[in-house]
Amino acid sequence: MDEAPLKRLWRYGRPYRGHIAMATVWSFLNKAMDIAPPFLIGMAIDVVVRREGSFLASFGVADPRSQLVVLAALTFTVWALESLFEYLLGVSWRNLAQTLQHDLRVDTYAHVQHLELGFFESRRSGDLMAVLNDDVNQLERFLDIGANEVIQMFTTVVLIGWAFFAIAPSVAWLAFLPVPVIIWGSFRFQRRIEPRYAAVRDQAAVINSQLANNLGGITTIKSFTAEQREIERISVESDRYRQANAAAIRLSSAFSPLIRVAILVGFTATLVWGGFLVLDGALEVGLYSVMVFLTQRLLWPLTRLGQTFDLYQRAMASTRRIFSVLDTEPTLRDGPGEVGPVAGDLSLSSITFAYDRGHPVLRDVSIDIPAGQTTAFVGPTGSGKTTLIKLLLRFYDPHEGSITLDGADLRSLTRSGIRTAMALVSQDVFLFHGTVAENIAYGKPDATDEEIETAARIAEAHNFIASLPRGYETIVGERGQKLSGGQRQRLSIARALVADSPILLLDEATSAVDNETEAAIQRSLARVSRDRTVVVIAHRLSTIRHADRIYVISDGRVVESGSHDELVGHAGIYRSLWDVQTGEAVER
Repeated sequence: MDEAPLKRLWRYGRPYRGHIAMATVWSFLNKAMDIAPPFLIGMAIDVVVRREGSFLASFGVADPRSQLVVLAALTFTVWALESLFEYLLGVSWRNLAQTLQHDLRVDTYAHVQHLELGFFESRRSGDLMAVLNDDVNQLERFLDIGANEVIQMFTTVVLIGWAFFAIAPSVAWLAFLPVPVIIWGSFRFQRRIEPRYAAVRDQAAVINSQLANNLGGITTIKSFTAEQREIERISVESDRYRQANAAAIRLSSAFSPLIRVAILVGFTATLVWGGFLVLDGALEVGLYSVMVFLTQRLLWPLTRLGQTFDLYQRAMASTRRIFSVLDTEPTLRDGPGEVGPVAGDLSLSSITFAYDRGHPVLRDVSIDIPAGQTTAFVGPTGSGKTTLIKLLLRFYDPHEGSITLDGADLRSLTRSGIRTAMALVSQDVFLFHGTVAENIAYGKPDATDEEIETAARIAEAHNFIASLPRGYETIVGERGQKLSGGQRQRLSIARALVADSPILLLDEATSAVDNETEAAIQRSLARVSRDRTVVVIAHRLSTIRHADRIYVISDGRVVESGSHDELVGHAGIYRSLWDVQTGEAVER
């Protein structure tokens, strides 16, 4: 059985328990001061009715006027203390909520960052955004308001209960008569409302995911004039969210009115029975007034139980989702070995891999990639070429076989060490919202301006960067949307060069650029390939004709290998691809 989210949250909050204890003290003292005025009112009535025989006179203040002055001073003190404690509890709980929210969001994000790539490929990004943002914020709202409400409610019951049984035990049980009903109803309400709020949080994640997907694909939506269709899709999901909330609202809204009926029974019983005791001379008028006021102070706050439970259940639904992510165990673990100086020799031995069991993408693949040479992979779409890059970067482990770096199995090395030794230039270039310089230096944040410019010149990016409004300080926009595809690709190459890794991985680095840009990128790659191990995946065979060795992958297997001239020299898949791309197949 899953651990209760509140218990799990309490364990997570161990470092904050001192802060929690202090905030609890302020909440207790604030409520104690809040309960004091009914006693002061009762004492004032007692002074007016009994004068020199009042309760306050027993402390040595015989004159009724002096007693009223003392009461005024006490009242001022109580109200001042209540205000002070209210300030302290507000600061304490809110800071605690903000601190816990911050730490929980960062811890969850850090955990997610260290999960393998497969986790992200199988889960919607909008769902993760909902957990990291909405769910964490929901928990913060409960800590900001609900926790104080619970503590003050408990304080009210304990202090007023003690006072009631001290003043008039025969009436006290009437005031507390509704409490068991309220508690029973609250727990029953909690059990029924919990699945409804879980459904609300799940649907919120669906909307987040759809919104993130649509905003990311806004160009495609506009180009196909699909705006209205996507508006309707969001409308449907938003309506489902509204309906999920409506189901929870119907139940939560019924709670307070039902509790109010139970409270009315306790209040009227105290009012009538206590009044009878006063008429019979068994109870002082001052004490009776204290009891009437305290009954209202005792029972009326319980009407907020519904709102408090509402906050609590929303927070627990969010907490369950947060810890569900934190409990996700990575399937890839770092090996004990550190990556030392890298020569760049890679070897794949009898590799078999499948994203889904039973549907292998690579089948018994064995390839040697010598250090300092350029090795290329070509083949039809879906043949498994990009998967090879993911395995080299250890985004996944092969199900069978092994991959070695300079003779060491990748599984025996740290992932950070492996990836530091390799620089990736991908077909799908991702640039972060920031300056050109920041994006080039992403793999080496402490890179100097000279290193950044040198890398840009080698990547033939310097000239276009210099023509930008602010040069290297120009903001590229989200995902680099202010730049062309060729410009983004050249920045990607410059970014890989600044990292200065001994192994360079190029995954379709020129597939989405024009011929002029391709020629520029080819010149760049020819320069950076010297003294590096280069692994190239390409559809355009012109980009790899000078590779030391070319492997042809088809249906997850190596079907041909050799140099460009060797592969063109005999009929096969490579020759067919070359003929198509050079136009010879058409001419024939």
